[in-house]
Amino acid sequence: MTASELRAWRLKSKITQEKLAEKLGVHRVTIAKWEAGDRSIPKLLPLALEALENRLRKEGKGNGLHK
Repeated sequence: MTASELRAWRLKSKITQEKLAEKLGVHRVTIAKWEAGDRSIPKLLPLALEALENRLRKEGKGNGLHK
């Protein structure tokens, strides 16, 4: 996953950097650095994002992960 792909995923999912960081258990600055390309994105992040999408879909929240 590239920095631009992560940002595109987050924007498509309508989730803030802060909320995504909270869901992943990292600091918001980490998300910002991943998106800026200043820090390497973990290889397992796409799996984590997929799991997050699936969990929220099952909870009935669908898109708009910021809720």
